[in-house]
Amino acid sequence: MANLSITTAAAEQIRQVLDERGHGLGLRVSVKPSGCSGYSYVLDFADEAENDDVTFEDHGVAVYVAPEALEMLDGSEVDYVNEGLNRFFRFNNPNVKDQCGCGESFSV
Repeated sequence: MANLSITTAAAEQIRQVLDERGHGLGLRVSVKPSGCSGYSYVLDFADEAENDDVTFEDHGVAVYVAPEALEMLDGSEVDYVNEGLNRFFRFNNPNVKDQCGCGESFSV
């Protein structure tokens, strides 16, 4: 069975955005072919669960993953980081074999 974990920082950010939006179930994560290395992460907020979603819960929040992305995301940790003026979700993904120089795309 696939595994995905959520750091405390990511959970706090997901909760904050959902509170600001006033609705939603959690974060939706998928991947798409993109960039120079092969794939990129696609993030959105889930307002409803899709029938085939796989749901991971941690620290009181949920992340919904499309089944076709499970193999590429298995074992990943979703984090939220502040680097200078930049704030973003970061994936610590053990399946990544290579990624582009700008960090926008990866291959598995």
